[in-house]
Amino acid sequence: MAGPTGADGPGIAGADRVNLGFIIAIVAVATIGGLLFGYDSGAVNGTQAGLQEHFNLDANGLGFTVGSLLIGCAFGAFFAGRLADLVGRRSVMIMAAVLFLVGALIQGFTDVHGIFVAARFAGGMAVGAASVLSPLYISEVAPANIRGRMSTVQQVMIISGLTAAFLVNYFLAQKAGSSLGEIGGTTAWRWMYLAQAVPAAIFLFALFLIPESPRYLVMKGKDDAARKVMTKLFGPDAADRKLGEIRASFVVGHKPSFKDVIGKFGFRPIVWAGIMLATFQQFVGINIIFYYGETLWRLAGVSEEVALERNILSGAVSIAAVLVALAVIDKVGRKPLLLIGSVGMAATLGAMTWAFSGAGADAAGNLVLNETAGLTALVAANLYVIFFNFSWGPVMWVMLGEMFPNQMRGSALAVAGLAQWGANYLVVQSFPALADGIGLAGTYALYTVSAVISIFLVRSFIKETKGKELEDMQG
Repeated sequence: MAGPTGADGPGIAGADRVNLGFIIAIVAVATIGGLLFGYDSGAVNGTQAGLQEHFNLDANGLGFTVGSLLIGCAFGAFFAGRLADLVGRRSVMIMAAVLFLVGALIQGFTDVHGIFVAARFAGGMAVGAASVLSPLYISEVAPANIRGRMSTVQQVMIISGLTAAFLVNYFLAQKAGSSLGEIGGTTAWRWMYLAQAVPAAIFLFALFLIPESPRYLVMKGKDDAARKVMTKLFGPDAADRKLGEIRASFVVGHKPSFKDVIGKFGFRPIVWAGIMLATFQQFVGINIIFYYGETLWRLAGVSEEVALERNILSGAVSIAAVLVALAVIDKVGRKPLLLIGSVGMAATLGAMTWAFSGAGADAAGNLVLNETAGLTALVAANLYVIFFNFSWGPVMWVMLGEMFPNQMRGSALAVAGLAQWGANYLVVQSFPALADGIGLAGTYALYTVSAVISIFLVRSFIKETKGKELEDMQG
């Protein structure tokens, strides 16, 4: 590992001496969970035709099969948050890695729809667990002045995973002729699921190389182990000081429990703020682009090949947008990025609503856009993805990992994670029916309204967390 690096080195300000190489190494491992989060979420994009044909699914059946991952995500996020307080952050990530691996293999091989759905649910539990534990773990090992950047790496990896899934799906479909073609006697859409097993195995192995969160160790009374980890992270002098600060942030004689998040109006105000962030990140409809991107563009009248190419384009611009967010989040702050994103998404979603409002249909009943509307939809969709991934995409996860006090962080993340994945499921499950019922224009109008509402919610209820130590968070 790299030796201690001055916190006043390039891009880092502060008095502590930190082992930046060690921090980057363990953040890199933790964010493989984000890569798998993205890959598992995106792998279904391009497999829908295969799922419908092989399992004889109608629109509702397809929506449930796709959405079963999200049901698992909701359970995984909730129970991982609680388990993280009981057995440790790293231990639960190891459990998630096993579920990732087993779920990928079963989804790729089974011929039984019920088993496929169960495996997708298990994979979803892993995604949900990784979604809350990676930012939680990163926030607990990174210094406050670079915590935003380190936590934003999670979103870089999520989008990288999504883009990797889009690329793998594209090339597999190209090699097989379509997602329904065969490669080595196995249909291409099955290979799209089996490919997930490789990063899952890497994640499982790498987790044994990183330490447990020092804040969890203090919570469990393992001060010597916590001091050892913090000494590696920050040096011996800072380790002793931080150990005292962390210990003081816990209520003496009270073990963290789910009761810590309960307040006068059901939950404490800070937990409601987290729930708002979690749900509105989904109510703007971002995962329709990610999960149903191929279907969306085919509805817009393009071929499967062009649809998959547009998925790749969306993934590439997403990564670029997150990298910009990573560069500025610890300078500009979290709240300004959220506001910029809300305004940008409202405008671009409005443009997509307009583009789809004038759509016609060909002789086969397929949606057709004129040249102007088609170009508007393509440009607006990619600008929408840029605004999301510059703001709500990474910032929501950064804030959920850092905004809650030590005493309730695991339980509060459990609630916010459940809300996030519940909202995700609601949006994804409802999309096929909404697209059939009120059309794409009406569906995107709903997402536009959500983006507008989010502007006012952020202004009223979100407090800045930039530069604050976790021990200073109030709830």
